[in-house]
Amino acid sequence: MFEDKKTKIYLIAIITFSVMLTSLSFYFYQAFFSPNALVDKEEPYLLKIPSNATFKQVSDSLYNNGVINDIITFSFVAKVMDYQESVKPGLFTIPPRTNNLNLIRILRGSQTPVKVTFNNIRTKEDLAERLTKNLEMEPEQFLDLLNDSVYISKFGFTKETVMSMFIPNTYELWWNTSPENLFDRMYREYDKFWTEERKQKARKIGLSPIEVSTLASIVQAETQKADERPRVAGVYMNRLRINMPLQADPTLVFAAGDFSIRRVLNTHKEIDSPYNTYKYTGLPPGPINLPEISALDAVLNYENHDYLYFCAKDDFSGYHAFAKNFNDHLINARKYQVALNKANIY
Repeated sequence: MFEDKKTKIYLIAIITFSVMLTSLSFYFYQAFFSPNALVDKEEPYLLKIPSNATFKQVSDSLYNNGVINDIITFSFVAKVMDYQESVKPGLFTIPPRTNNLNLIRILRGSQTPVKVTFNNIRTKEDLAERLTKNLEMEPEQFLDLLNDSVYISKFGFTKETVMSMFIPNTYELWWNTSPENLFDRMYREYDKFWTEERKQKARKIGLSPIEVSTLASIVQAETQKADERPRVAGVYMNRLRINMPLQADPTLVFAAGDFSIRRVLNTHKEIDSPYNTYKYTGLPPGPINLPEISALDAVLNYENHDYLYFCAKDDFSGYHAFAKNFNDHLINARKYQVALNKANIY
């Protein structure tokens, strides 16, 4: 009888242990393999994990934004996989119906790159704002670097010329990239752009890459027509060759710091600035905007001709009338001035 009782207790213990083991196994399976993220969603979720974020901040963000349903199982799996002590900052894409195991793998793996596009940039402030728009850093952080003469001198630039380092394009960057790493990346892209072929073309026309960028910025400001830029560049190269002032109206706008100016007047030509190309011959100290690749290549491949003057056409098409002598230029200029007056542009 004693043996029967002992056997009964043993059987109960075995059954209890089996039930507990089954329950525990089921819990483990559910915790690791059952969908817990975006269970009822069809679109992925982009999770931004700031630098120095804690695991609690990550889990709270996921739960409070309705990304995960069960924060307890997520925390449990994160603890088992040692993620709670090794949170990684960045931008991560979470697909619908992701289980905790794969979610932790995603958060510990490669982050999703951010596409950054910039063009039509006039100032450093514009550049900093556009570059950092979809990144973790604040515009002011990057602007500080652009104005740090000691830092940018290591790359061969000054505060006046640093804008020439940035080649407008679309780039893939990490969301949490630092200002210094962003600067390094843009310098690598600059170095990549200036191939030996482009450097040879610059040497052939007697300009450095920075000077090409400076002239290209003027050409770009003068015309938005890419097919006309080589001809405009040719005019300025002709003026540089004979030491004639560039007399580029966009440089006066830059010197005035007023980009709302639609019509340059004689008063603007009196501005005392090294960017006043009516007062001073040669190129200004640096770019007056961020020239596009088409403008840079327009200078490197400028059109050979005898034009020394050009003026916007009176049909407001965006194209220009070119002249080889001042008298012909005055005729073109008068036509345009009449058109401006008729359009009430003063």
